[in-house]
Amino acid sequence: MRQESVAHRPHPALRPFVAAAVGYDHEGLPPGEHLGLPSPWLTLILTLDEPLVMAAHPDPGQSPGRFDALVGGLHTRPARIAHPGRQAGIQLSLTPAGARALLGVPAGALASVDLHLDELLGRAADEVLGRVRAAEGWAERFAVLDAVLLRRLRPADEIPDGVAEAWRLTTTSHGRLRVAEVARRVGWSPRYLEQRFRAETGLGPKEAARIARFDVARRALAGRVAAGHPADLAGLAAAGGFADQAHLTREWRAFSGLPPTRWLAAEFGYVQDTRALDAALSPA
Repeated sequence: MRQESVAHRPHPALRPFVAAAVGYDHEGLPPGEHLGLPSPWLTLILTLDEPLVMAAHPDPGQSPGRFDALVGGLHTRPARIAHPGRQAGIQLSLTPAGARALLGVPAGALASVDLHLDELLGRAADEVLGRVRAAEGWAERFAVLDAVLLRRLRPADEIPDGVAEAWRLTTTSHGRLRVAEVARRVGWSPRYLEQRFRAETGLGPKEAARIARFDVARRALAGRVAAGHPADLAGLAAAGGFADQAHLTREWRAFSGLPPTRWLAAEFGYVQDTRALDAALSPA
């Protein structure tokens, strides 16, 4: 069994828009399904060989499909990704600002849907996918990707300042700030914050806070188990700002469809991805 995950820190000019990039090459797992869970980032996946098979999207009304290059918006329900025991590609974690600057649309326009990259970029999608697939090794693939993204970058098309600050406060606090406090710091009423925040990102401020808190806990749990440490759900709940372990379990069920221990059993083969993402997201 091969489980290769390689973290890449994007070019400094891309960092406000691309939080992280992870190359992955997994082979030898039993054929099955992998859960794509809610996170504070939009997802852009470029496959290196076989298409990505979406057995179910976060929006249950969207039909299953196969994608050579996929863009997925922010979502609150899990996706199901079918695989034959092998997957290889590059996954980018885009910020809401990155949706506008790199894809030309607000993140809210992509909420809970998965699109073929060419639906947003046209022929440029085929170019980037072809160049990444033709590159030799991870370093060259990431260099090609950085070059293409830098060429596409349109940072002038920025998200509204108040929404950007509210998003920063929510994610950097790992979802611990109450919505009323976020609104106070931004200088808006909670109701106005809800309207502007949802229109831009596709999530309400409270949903975004819950997802931010869950994402940190998920990566912490996966990292602990990958490193050979016990799960310690009670400690994880306390450290992550949950009321108690029962609260943590309820949120895990809400976002993954499974309690934490069952999620670990089903997804253990993918925890290396989490550790690679941690490395890419860590301060320089």
